[in-house]
Amino acid sequence: MEEPELCFPQLFNISCRRPKRLFSEAVLVDIMLYAISLLTAALNLLVIIAISHYRQLHTPTNLLLLSLAVSDFIVGIQQMPVGIVIWQGCWFLGDFVCILNSLLGFITNSVSVGNMVLISVDRYVAICEPMYYHTKVTVTTVNLSVCLCWMFSVFYSSWILRDLFKKPDRYVSCYGECAVAISYVEGTVDFVLTFAGPIIVIVVLYMRVFVVAASQARAMRSHVAAFQSSVTITAKKYELKAARNLGVVVVVFLLCFSPYYFFSVAGGNSLDTFFEIWVLYLNSCLNPVIYALFYPWFRKAVKHIVTLQILQPGSCETKML
Repeated sequence: MEEPELCFPQLFNISCRRPKRLFSEAVLVDIMLYAISLLTAALNLLVIIAISHYRQLHTPTNLLLLSLAVSDFIVGIQQMPVGIVIWQGCWFLGDFVCILNSLLGFITNSVSVGNMVLISVDRYVAICEPMYYHTKVTVTTVNLSVCLCWMFSVFYSSWILRDLFKKPDRYVSCYGECAVAISYVEGTVDFVLTFAGPIIVIVVLYMRVFVVAASQARAMRSHVAAFQSSVTITAKKYELKAARNLGVVVVVFLLCFSPYYFFSVAGGNSLDTFFEIWVLYLNSCLNPVIYALFYPWFRKAVKHIVTLQILQPGSCETKML
């Protein structure tokens, strides 16, 4: 009989078995996944460069998008390639690196969720309390909120995986496997804090935003000529459009994150888990695509970056809005 292919043939008794896959299928899947990884990293790097370089884009809302792009860039440059290695069936980097990879995955997920909550709060204040927006939501306030979001994510993710740092091979059944699991209590806490709770907050805030936005749109149509100045109308239209565009980002986020958390609670086989994780990863690739479709400033910034106009002296003062 044909002997199974082992990850470490010299360790026959404790080595993991390499899963059997058709060569053509494995190559096709690898090419597709690496292409998604490269595209995710490249698109989010463009977002990071654009918002960081051009001063006109240093608005509170764009700083939240910058934080989201940084976490998405980490997913594309690190989480996706490592995910491909794990899918191939043999892990050669050791247990401790496996735990560090999982820690970074928890951090990026938590940061993404936190950024979505902050984006929802930003749109809520802009639409529902426009008179106080520029005093409550400042660049300093947003920078502080983003820093707290990242710090909390690092602390929270370290707490979730604290036992695994003491014994990284706790859930490893054979040599050449990267296996990470958390207890029922920690899994419940993770579900509530990084999915159920934030989702409720996001949905409630955006329901309120779109109710108020609809009433403002009707008011603008009926009173544009008689009661409001053109400057006020333009400002309100800009805020409503921003709410719509960021609403698309939030909806895509919910669609990509929901399968992972729902199936994590229900349980599933390894193939299901692989699919759910990559649907979650796909959100990091779709965000900059949404910016390209809905934000003229992003398309203009990409043109400047690709044509190397960004290297010209004083390019940071270029008007993008």
